[in-house]
Amino acid sequence: MNLASLVQSLRTSLLHVENRLLQAAGLERQLVPSLSVNGSSVLPQLSNEQEFEVHPESSDQTPGFLDGILWMAAPKKRRTIEVNRTRRRSDSKLLNLKTNIEPCLECGHLKQKHILCGFCYAKVSKETANIRKQIKEMESRPFGAPAVETIVLYDGETPNVQDKDKRIIEMPRKRPAWFSV
Repeated sequence: MNLASLVQSLRTSLLHVENRLLQAAGLERQLVPSLSVNGSSVLPQLSNEQEFEVHPESSDQTPGFLDGILWMAAPKKRRTIEVNRTRRRSDSKLLNLKTNIEPCLECGHLKQKHILCGFCYAKVSKETANIRKQIKEMESRPFGAPAVETIVLYDGETPNVQDKDKRIIEMPRKRPAWFSV
């Protein structure tokens, strides 16, 4: 038996053993490689002494192509552009229509139900900033928590008898219609 026939018989026996192992593991026979990993850390391997005891005549062989490599499965065919776009643009990923939109009762802009109107909020925050500016001019110090209640009076308004002991802020313009008394 010459060297070429010995290599051929070893190769066929290795393929036969590999097919048997794949059948025992329940994997397909034809795997496509996608990732190769060093098998020494993943698969248990025999120490050098045990290898020599089992096969003392095989110590002069060079390592084979499949030694230390774990083959992983990979897709057989590439997904087409149509399939990818169909998956990405499915009905479940489209924008949902909102049915809880109504006009604001104060300004008429559209807003969601049970949510403060953005335009009205901007008006209120602007008016509040003006009131704070007036307070700062009156007190000429940073905002502190006053010990008394604060009343805001606009042009043409006079304080009531109840407002006697309260802090009064006078604004030099007409009261906005949406700013309640």
